[in-house]
Amino acid sequence: MRYYSYKAITPDGSLIRGTVAGEDIDYVYGILSSNGLYILNVKAASTLITNLKKSLWKRNVKNKDVIEFANNLSVMLKAGIPLMTALTDIISGIENKTFKNAMTDIRAQIETGMRFSDAVASKKGIFPEIFASLIKVGEETGDMEKSLSDAADHMQRMEDLALTIRRALIYPAFALIATSGALIFWLAYVLPKVISAMKDMGIELPLITRMLLAAGDFVQAYWYFIPVPPLAVFIAIRVLNRKSGSKYYIDEIKLKLPIMGIVVYNKLLALFSEQLRILVVAGLTINKAFDIVADLIGNEVFKRAILEIKDSISSGSRISDALREHIVFPSLVARMIDAGETSGNLDKQLAYLSGFYFKRLDDISQKIGKMIEPVVITLVGIIFAVIIIGLLFPVYDLVIKLGRG
Repeated sequence: MRYYSYKAITPDGSLIRGTVAGEDIDYVYGILSSNGLYILNVKAASTLITNLKKSLWKRNVKNKDVIEFANNLSVMLKAGIPLMTALTDIISGIENKTFKNAMTDIRAQIETGMRFSDAVASKKGIFPEIFASLIKVGEETGDMEKSLSDAADHMQRMEDLALTIRRALIYPAFALIATSGALIFWLAYVLPKVISAMKDMGIELPLITRMLLAAGDFVQAYWYFIPVPPLAVFIAIRVLNRKSGSKYYIDEIKLKLPIMGIVVYNKLLALFSEQLRILVVAGLTINKAFDIVADLIGNEVFKRAILEIKDSISSGSRISDALREHIVFPSLVARMIDAGETSGNLDKQLAYLSGFYFKRLDDISQKIGKMIEPVVITLVGIIFAVIIIGLLFPVYDLVIKLGRG
């Protein structure tokens, strides 16, 4: 399904512009005309502009804005307020300009006959796919307010998870920056002055000291090249991540990294459990739920495993049996889902798993400083041991010469 931009005049004479999804231009003309609009122009929306809008939306609209919107709309619908009236009231109170424009466009799309879920799905840069899926379930079941409330709760849990991950990464990032800064300071400022004084005293510099001096000279002369290697690595990873083949191996390496691999792995298990739980509670079929989770999981290793599990389920396998065939899922996940399938309480078992891995991540984020501290101390110790040895060797030679003299 493609998106088409249109310009039309309403029955009251107002000029409106918007974007609508449709199979082709004729289909879009039919939808717009059926809503009493006088169509001035309809054309296929530019892919470049559409992608640019999604990028801007993603950057400018925060999850907290979407969560607040879902909660407010849920409350208003529960109070019996019609959808369009509720949207109009909520839009008038939105402060974020980008979000306000997007919601105004959604309201215009609904006015042209598009379903609320389809209009939300057209704003993928703002609303995750799982949000649109839950709204679609609410439309089909007639319980829109519950679907919106579930979507808000789910997004809040995802926001809490992201906060936990960021908290876990603060110490490693600080340690890396502080260590790099101290090393550059020593090499560029302290070391050259000390070694220069030794050279003035006529001390012959050993190999390790000359190497340190060369490193210091390089840092002084080409300091602007220092950010190039990490920047090049970052760009290379971003480019390789766009290709599914190379992305698989990059994601596999992430899972095997010391310490940080633990954070990534538990994060993915928490995401899998929570997203599958909310979709099962919403009443989606297992196959559809696994398709959505695979798209949202954000790791190619897990994505391939989830899709293979879905294929096994489609062939008649139980969920727990299919999970046991993939080593990325620990035995705890298979056991809990097995119990859920047997008892008919799959959502409760998934809720337990979600809470378990969320708590584990929280514990890891609090302990990660202690886990990384020995590594940082060892690394810093080795670096400064080399520097000190490079400085002591010439001093040792000087003491020997003075002793002989």
